[in-house]
Amino acid sequence: MAKRADKQMMEKDRRKEAFDTFYRSIWQERYDALREALLKEASPSEFRGNLEKSYYLDRASVLVASLLPLAEGDNVLDMCAAPGGKSLVLLSRAEGKITLTANDRSPDRKLRLDTVLREHTPSSWQQNIRTTCRDASLWGLHEKDAYDAILLDAPCSSERHVLQSEKHMAMWSPSRPKRLAIEQYALLASAFMAVRPGGFILYSTCSVNIAEDEGVIAKLLKRRGDEAEIIPTELEMSEEREYGRMIMPDTADGMGPLYACLIRKRNE
Repeated sequence: MAKRADKQMMEKDRRKEAFDTFYRSIWQERYDALREALLKEASPSEFRGNLEKSYYLDRASVLVASLLPLAEGDNVLDMCAAPGGKSLVLLSRAEGKITLTANDRSPDRKLRLDTVLREHTPSSWQQNIRTTCRDASLWGLHEKDAYDAILLDAPCSSERHVLQSEKHMAMWSPSRPKRLAIEQYALLASAFMAVRPGGFILYSTCSVNIAEDEGVIAKLLKRRGDEAEIIPTELEMSEEREYGRMIMPDTADGMGPLYACLIRKRNE
């Protein structure tokens, strides 16, 4: 038993070392300060807006969700919406005067999303809200040019969570971010098909892996650059990246990490 425990401990140490090596190669001398900030528990902020009751989430999420342009009557899609905080921000900003489809591919997470939206939004808004449980990477095949605005908060490496969870660290490997980047591009390509010409996509992740952030945007521009336009944005306590902006916990009082890039689909 002792040998088994020693082997498990060695494996944990090996994964942590591999994780640190991987991210130090990205952030260089900044990594130690970034790692220290990621290890600290985030402090959720109260968001009330025009909701029935307050919802608590990272303030960075409120700031980022506020970047998506909205107009009264817009048809809006939140592709990976659970648990629902950013959907609430969108609805509150528009005072419920948008049609919102909030999707999550996980049945369990979709149930939580249903509860959050039902409990926090006025009943008068709820007729304009639908929730779905679909594979969003296929969305654009079925609803082409259908939405005025799309929020894609893509599944990502979520390094803050990995660093704080032995369970998730045990599942981490250098190949995981590569797989996620492929999935993220599939989601973004689907969103690009689903948004109407002249409409907007807000792409975001909570990853500090550049390949999952600017790398995904670069791939879209390489393949659809004649149709896609990056829209400059102002984002409180953020830093400019090659494409988009990023809120980093080591420089933003513990907020984030959260990457955001606003894309407009050019009119045909």
